[in-house]
Amino acid sequence: MFKVIYLTRENKQFSAELKTLDEAQLPAEGDVLARIEYSSINYKDGLAITDKAPVIRKWPMVAGLDCAGVVVSSNNPEFKPGDRFAVTGCGLGELYWGGLAQKARLNSEWLVRLPAPLDTKRAMGIGTAGYTAMLCVMALEKHGLKPGDGEILVTGATGGVGSVAIALLRKLGYRVIASTGKLAESDYLKSLGAAEVIDRAIFSEPGGRPLQKERFVGVVDSVGSHTLANACAQTKANGAVAACGLAQGMDFPATVAPFILRGVTLYGINSGTTARPLREEAWRRLARDLDMAKLDAMMREISLAESLTAAQEIVAGRVRGRLVVNVNA
Repeated sequence: MFKVIYLTRENKQFSAELKTLDEAQLPAEGDVLARIEYSSINYKDGLAITDKAPVIRKWPMVAGLDCAGVVVSSNNPEFKPGDRFAVTGCGLGELYWGGLAQKARLNSEWLVRLPAPLDTKRAMGIGTAGYTAMLCVMALEKHGLKPGDGEILVTGATGGVGSVAIALLRKLGYRVIASTGKLAESDYLKSLGAAEVIDRAIFSEPGGRPLQKERFVGVVDSVGSHTLANACAQTKANGAVAACGLAQGMDFPATVAPFILRGVTLYGINSGTTARPLREEAWRRLARDLDMAKLDAMMREISLAESLTAAQEIVAGRVRGRLVVNVNA
C-alpha cells in the first residue's frame, strides 16, 4: 500500500485528496518501478491540484510534475535497483501518474541519474522550476551573453524559477536585477545574489510603450503578459529574453518593434519535453553551477498531506522559493 495525491473528475465534479492505493493499481506502462523519496510543488502543480487550469489530460490522475527516488526494479539495464534518479516534466501529473506519491511506475527514458552533490531532496529543491531556470540561463549563454555584458532581469523573482535563476546567474558572474511584487522579500533576494530589487509594477502595468529605455542585455521571465511585453521593450539591442511562464497571463500584448528595430531575440523555454541529452546537460550544470547553500535556503519541506494546502498557496502567490514534498512524512 502507498499514498498519493489523487485527482478525479466525475460528472463535472473535481476532487483532490490524499488516498491510499495498492501497488496493483499502478499503471502497467513503464519499465521502472520506483520508491519515491521527494517531490515538489510547482506553479503548474498548484493549478492542477486546485483545478484552476486544464492541466490534467487523463483521468484519474496522481498529481506531481516531479519526483526523485530510488529504483526498485528495472527492465532497462541502464538503471539498476538502488540507483537514485530525478524526473521533471515528461508528462508526469498530466498524461501519466505523477510524483506526489510514495511509489511510481516510470518510463526509464524520463529518468536522469543524479550527479553529485545532488541527493533526492536537493533534486526536488530544484525540480521543474529550477530545471527551467537552468534552461533559461543556457539559452542566454547560447545567445552569446557573458558576465560583464550588462544587467540580467529576473521577473517573478521570489518564485521557484526566479529564485534559482538569480542564484545561478550570480554564481556565473552576472549582475542580476530582481523584479517582484514582494518588496519585503528584498533581503531574501539579495541573499540569493540580486544586486538590486525593483517593483514589478514597472513591468506589470498595461499600456507600456513598444520601445522603452534600454537597460537589460538579458531577461528570464516566468510571468508573461504585460510583464514580458515591457521587459522586451527594455531589452538592449541584440539582447535576449527567455520566456518560460504565464503567472500574469498567457497573452503577450506587445508589438514587433523590439524584435525588428533592436534585434531582440525571444526564446521560448519548454521544460516539459526536452530531449534527454539536454536534460542531462542541464542537471550536470545545476550540480556544478548552483550554490547548494543558497538552494537549501530557498527550500521549505512539507508533507504529502500538506501539498493540498500548499497548492492553494502557490497559486495565490504566497510561496517564496521552493516547496519540497517529503512524500513519506
